Amino acid sequence: MSLRVLVVDDQGIVRAGFAAVIDAEDDMTVVGEAADGATAVVLAAELAPDVVVMDVRMPELDGIAATRIITGKENAPRVLVLTTFDLDAYVFDALRAGASGFLLKDVHASELLDGIRVVASGESVLAPSATRRLIGHYASGAGTGFRSSGTDSGSGNGPRELESLTGSQRNVLALLASGLNNAEIAAELDITVGTVKSHVNALLRKLGLRDRVQATILAYDLGITRPNPPGADHL
Repeated sequence: MSLRVLVVDDQGIVRAGFAAVIDAEDDMTVVGEAADGATAVVLAAELAPDVVVMDVRMPELDGIAATRIITGKENAPRVLVLTTFDLDAYVFDALRAGASGFLLKDVHASELLDGIRVVASGESVLAPSATRRLIGHYASGAGTGFRSSGTDSGSGNGPRELESLTGSQRNVLALLASGLNNAEIAAELDITVGTVKSHVNALLRKLGLRDRVQATILAYDLGITRPNPPGADHL
């Protein structure tokens, strides 16, 4: 089945260009277009896309606020944020709002299409520059202030749900947050890729997290993973 994509950008020519590239793919269909965040929220509810390609700076309602509303609903689509502005605030705010990916608009068409497929599959993708700054942000000790809804702020030991993770799930979380993909985690732990996927799904469910990006941020926040110079573009 074709991936259903909603394209959101306030510049008509940019929106049309993205839509044309996406619609040309056999496995994707553009089901709608929006010129502002408010319209995007309405269309996301009406059209039930699999992925929303979201601009950041728009009238009426910006892309960050729209992402927060869209991803906060049941059976929410994945959101891939695209922006011209490679700014820390946009990266961190987009991830906190629930975006599953963050790319710059100057990416090659193939990278955009791959990004859509990646987030649709439940994975996450970040532009290399965003990955470097995100991990560097933690290396400086600044953090992002992200916490899941289960955080026990009084104890300082992280969300209560963390205690429900098995040893294997904790290991997978640590490796996931260090930037390894499923195949690399499987090789590191000497288990199958299918087992890794099962562990990832279980830990996301137990921690009340949407995807690997949120799991990565939480792992850094809790000190489960320490930042290293990034060697991977995908989280």
